[in-house]
Amino acid sequence: MQKYFSLLLLACFTALTVNAQTREIKGTVQEAGSHKPLAGVTIQVKAGRSSVQSDAAGGFRLQIPTGPVVLQLRYTGYKTQEVFIKPNAGNVLILLQPASFTDSTARLFKLEEKKRVRAAQANATKGLVEYEAKADAVMMYAAPMPQGVYRDTYNTEDYSPINENDFHTATDQPLSTFSIDVDRAAYSNIRRFLNNGQMPPADAVRVEEMINYFDYQYKAPTGTDPVAIYTDMAICPWNTAHQLVRIGLKGRTVTADKVPPSNLVFLIDVSGSMEDANKLPLVKQALKTLVQQLRPADKVAIVVYAGAAGLVLPATPGSEKTTILDALDQLQAGGSTAGGEGILLAYKTAAANFMKEGNNRVIIATDGDFNVGPSSDGELQRIIEKERDKGIFLSVLGFGMGNYKDNKLELLADKGNGNYAYIDNFEEARRTFVTEFGGTLFTIAKDVKLQIEFNPKYVQSYRLVGYENRLLQNEDFNNDKKDAGDMGAGHTVTALYEIVPAGAKTEAVSWVDPLKYQQRAVISNPANEVLTVKLRYKRPADSQSQLMTKVLPYQVQAISAAPVDFRMCAAVAEFGQLLRNSAHKGQASYEQVLTLAKDARGDDPEGYRAEFLQLVKKAALLQPGSQASRE
Repeated sequence: MQKYFSLLLLACFTALTVNAQTREIKGTVQEAGSHKPLAGVTIQVKAGRSSVQSDAAGGFRLQIPTGPVVLQLRYTGYKTQEVFIKPNAGNVLILLQPASFTDSTARLFKLEEKKRVRAAQANATKGLVEYEAKADAVMMYAAPMPQGVYRDTYNTEDYSPINENDFHTATDQPLSTFSIDVDRAAYSNIRRFLNNGQMPPADAVRVEEMINYFDYQYKAPTGTDPVAIYTDMAICPWNTAHQLVRIGLKGRTVTADKVPPSNLVFLIDVSGSMEDANKLPLVKQALKTLVQQLRPADKVAIVVYAGAAGLVLPATPGSEKTTILDALDQLQAGGSTAGGEGILLAYKTAAANFMKEGNNRVIIATDGDFNVGPSSDGELQRIIEKERDKGIFLSVLGFGMGNYKDNKLELLADKGNGNYAYIDNFEEARRTFVTEFGGTLFTIAKDVKLQIEFNPKYVQSYRLVGYENRLLQNEDFNNDKKDAGDMGAGHTVTALYEIVPAGAKTEAVSWVDPLKYQQRAVISNPANEVLTVKLRYKRPADSQSQLMTKVLPYQVQAISAAPVDFRMCAAVAEFGQLLRNSAHKGQASYEQVLTLAKDARGDDPEGYRAEFLQLVKKAALLQPGSQASRE
């Protein structure tokens, strides 16, 4: 009994201590000048965890720490403000300054404000509670806050699960079919994690996007096809009993003056979740680098979306850079995220300015946190596929951390015949829009598919390294209605296969029982062919695909004797498997990755390969016991 009484006293003391550390503040938010109450304003303790939104009368209640506090207020169409709250303040009146916007944007924000007022009125309970002003000499009226207005901020990043590719026997499954992937978002996202001293989630590691982040010196095509195919093989570095096959593609290079004119729509998320420095401010920097590359024949329009969507800038020639840059400078963050509505308006704007012989593209910049309007994957996918078939493509730029929705953004880019980049710093923005301007905006081949047939004379089993979310059914290869990835001007694509040689003393990997009514027999075939690569692509304006083929002759060479680019992509693939803690990583180690990559830096004018070495060392530091962490 005495023990129970002691625990009860301890619980009461703890509750009193917690309550003593916080206090409740009440207030109202109004527009400066007109003193019109503002509904739906986000009020948050700066660097704190709790936040609240004002009700229909502009009123709010918020638990804050004792002592002086700084509140941060965000509201679409108004300047983000910070307010110092004195320790003895109980009731406060806060005036928000409207931001300066174009007439069309101002109408958008008025529409959004009406929606918020109606929503707040619907959520308010019966009657108004009057609070008398005290030290602050302010009178306010506020309805009780709707349930659930207090929110904790926590990590809600979202990634699609990756089910790593297994080995398949060449006799049971001789064909491997997949869509190409030229996206690089996973690599720069991984870089963000490592630079922040964190290991990335396993599902954030898409090995193919890590490999394809780097430029490889494949020769450009010289024939009529816009793509060239290259193949070679070497001993697998993380399992020397296996071999590694490299398949490389190179897209035709198009000089800037030969790139068709562009009809671009910047679709920019200006919701409250985009306020951080690595979100909307970085979006502005990134798009400004693109604006500087525009030619007079190019056109740019700007659509923004928060609680609603609006046209900030109608289609404007690339020669009027000052007008475009000024429109970008005006943007401020605040409100919920009606991403689906923004996409609809962006496509409508692109269609109104469609260039028959040009590049028609929507470029969306967001953290992917859609929560108002058409936001489900199915709805967004149907919208994007419909417009894609009309010749309006979609490119996606991802920003930020904490609530980043990688799975949604990757889906949008895949279905929109566009590329997907994660912009973690200004250098990545420069690479996307300056160094690789043509490849980012100009498609030379669409619906590019690969199908590899393995020769069981040389291959016992194989597995594709990465590309898990790009796999296709074998019958999809010849089906021109099946969507696949696109290649931009000058782009390279690399795929690796880990091969178990025929006759290797390893456990069989076939999961299928022998057939009862038929037998598979290896036919007589050319003596030295390991595999045949088949590639299908469509020219941007065509609906019928073209076929290309390439044979890989058998050879044995150490990875150290392989070309520099082969060694580099092998090092990156091994690093990706370590980050994922792959079941197939074999004898992979950070030390071996560093050794391979150090000897494969080659010509590195932008320093990307040197940066890779630093990322490997950072990952090793986060894995105690690694020798690489001490180098």
